[in-house]
Amino acid sequence: MGKYPVERIRTIVLLGHGGSGKTSLADAMIYNAGASDRLGRVDDGTSIMDFEPEEIRRKITISASFHDFEWNKHLIHIIDTPGYPNFETETKTVMRAADGAVLMVSAISGIKIQTIKLWDYAKRLNLPGIAFVGKMDKERADFYKSIEEIETQLGIKPVCIHIPIGKEADFRGFIDLISMKAFYFEEDLKGNMKEGEIPSELIDRVEEFRKILHENVAELDDRLLETYLDKGELDDKDLKEGLRSGTIAGRLMPVLVGSPVKNFGVKTVMDAIVELLPSPSERGYLRLTSAVSGEKVERKPSEKEPFCAFVVKTIADPFAGKLSIFRVFSGVIQSDSTVFNPGKQVKERIGQVFKMEGKRQVQVDSLGPGEIGAVAKLKDTSTGDTLCDEKSQVIFEGLDVQSPVISYAIQPRAKGDEEKIVASLNRLTEEDPSIKVFREPQTKEVILSGMGQVHLEVIVEKLKRKFGVEVDLKTPKVPYKETIKGIAQVQGKYKRQSGGRGQYGDVWIKMEPLPRGEGFKFVDAIVGGAIPKNYIPAVEKGIVEAMQEGVLAGYPVVDFKVTLYDGSYHIVDSSDLAFKIAASMAFKKGMMEAKPVLLEPIMSLEIVVPDECVGDIIGDLNARRGKVIGVEAQGGSQIIKALVPMAEILKYDSDLTSLTSGRGSFSVEFSHYEEVPSHIAERIISEAKKEKEKE
Repeated sequence: MGKYPVERIRTIVLLGHGGSGKTSLADAMIYNAGASDRLGRVDDGTSIMDFEPEEIRRKITISASFHDFEWNKHLIHIIDTPGYPNFETETKTVMRAADGAVLMVSAISGIKIQTIKLWDYAKRLNLPGIAFVGKMDKERADFYKSIEEIETQLGIKPVCIHIPIGKEADFRGFIDLISMKAFYFEEDLKGNMKEGEIPSELIDRVEEFRKILHENVAELDDRLLETYLDKGELDDKDLKEGLRSGTIAGRLMPVLVGSPVKNFGVKTVMDAIVELLPSPSERGYLRLTSAVSGEKVERKPSEKEPFCAFVVKTIADPFAGKLSIFRVFSGVIQSDSTVFNPGKQVKERIGQVFKMEGKRQVQVDSLGPGEIGAVAKLKDTSTGDTLCDEKSQVIFEGLDVQSPVISYAIQPRAKGDEEKIVASLNRLTEEDPSIKVFREPQTKEVILSGMGQVHLEVIVEKLKRKFGVEVDLKTPKVPYKETIKGIAQVQGKYKRQSGGRGQYGDVWIKMEPLPRGEGFKFVDAIVGGAIPKNYIPAVEKGIVEAMQEGVLAGYPVVDFKVTLYDGSYHIVDSSDLAFKIAASMAFKKGMMEAKPVLLEPIMSLEIVVPDECVGDIIGDLNARRGKVIGVEAQGGSQIIKALVPMAEILKYDSDLTSLTSGRGSFSVEFSHYEEVPSHIAERIISEAKKEKEKE
């Protein structure tokens, strides 16, 4: 494969919900181009693009994968992406490497919520797209319903350039509305077709959709509209040029039809990528930020411009080291060279440059604009970083990483593996920015957070396979807190005499509640030297230490004010320690008298579900002590916003999947603390006391 001018490069991302057929389409394209001598299949574990053990076992795409091939004298880079919400961050990140998209639409399930979310993000990136309606040979396939859903739910004008011949078991070909020819598939898995007659029963439908095609293209341009009104149709040249310019401008979406598993219609998709989607040069100037001045700068996608690339994926390997996958946007990167990471302000040594072909790494001398490559063992570079020429430093916009929606505490199966677990998880966070690992200071647990149950299961599998560490996931403890609702004025007096110098500290404090979220406030109101100034810090320290363990269930105490207003001291026996102990005694006594209550964390929940699921979701939220604060429409879905206690949604990911048959998604973040209802607080306090007795 030789060098290609920028105009003959296409860098395409495959999008669609999980199970829509993206990986089968990628495998068929690679086979048709002669880049593989076999047609990979997801179901039997031979897919070229789904090669990770977790992907083969689960038969789903978990990690984005890359390949390139030659087609019609063009170089096509394809990016196969995960379609399940658990791995959405990865898909959104690698979309940044593309110039266009092929939207895979299942003729059975149509447009799902995840498809809508991914296409919305594609629109944010100004990615033009074509749609391929697949699985037409399956039971319940409905091409025309899929077309309708593209328009109503994605907010873009679908323009059919193919009409299917037959459906389900009788699906056997399509009619090309541009050439007005019928093509019938060969049952040889090689993607070949033969020309034939247009079935008489489809002639009226063909004329109807051909007219729609011409009208939609004509409306894009005054000259084309004038020609159409004058002649009643457009010639093939005008039609193709108008279709291409309208697609690249994002004003319409050409729709093709087929079945990737049988290699039906896949070659026409490959033709459409070349003919209808843009080259890097047609995407226009890049708008970047100068790492020196902070001002916006333009960069042309040309080999003559200074080098810049964006790192879209990192693969962590305990043996081979870190592999960074990047897209070149301008200039050229060469093996055995040096580049600059402006975000980290470090130079990175480039060894051998590779292209990715599924799991294979193919050595190349250099890569230019539009091309996707990889390099091993960069020291400081991670996903989302920019690489560039040190003399012309620019930075790409940062990643759009979602907040995790599910958390578990992790426990090593083998003693002494704690440090190894944390180190291994840190390596995996380089690979997947949506993973969060932290130690909860209150509960002392190591918490692993991710985008869903499957996501965390995959992380656990990788820990075992890549780093030899086995862990168990358990429901994390809820970080409850305690506070007071009343006011108390109490004395804390510590006096000990046992021969020699004694200990004496005496304090009077006033405890009162603060508004929620205010934390702790200490006020020194001593007058007349009742307590010498040098002992005041010890009093505050005694309260701060004591407030780490409340009197109800041993949880930290928050949102209260302590005023030290009186006390006494002994000129010989008083000490910092004595006043610290006295303050601690006063605090515990004051807590008991100031109406202590338990607080629980309240989470802000945003749930996206189909219209028909809204009633069930709201009923379920009410049962979880949630407060629905708003419902708004988004396409064919509803966004429900609610506040729910953390304790009620620790396993919400699997519950929502069950309630919506997998059609719902949600995001969650901490909102505030609220008082726990008394009947629930009694149970929590009782359980906490039993736990303490065991210890």
